[in-house]
Amino acid sequence: MSTEIPQSGPQPGMAERAIDAATDVSRTIGEVAGGLHAAVDRLTAVVEEARKPGRPLATVAAITREAPLASLFVAFLFGVAVARRR
Repeated sequence: MSTEIPQSGPQPGMAERAIDAATDVSRTIGEVAGGLHAAVDRLTAVVEEARKPGRPLATVAAITREAPLASLFVAFLFGVAVARRR
């Protein structure tokens, strides 16, 4: 009588599965980081365009420099109006 244990095909051990999982997570993080980078680039381009003279952000910046307290008051009222709608 033989007491040999039958050998099945090689099964991935815990270390191999952990490495595979870490590789998948790393790829996913890379994809998310790439998407965020593209979104930040688009947002930066939009903000730069809006800061050109005569554009909305340039106008808001000029008004804020000339009357900071009035601008703060208007922003506060806008915030209150938005908060009450919810």
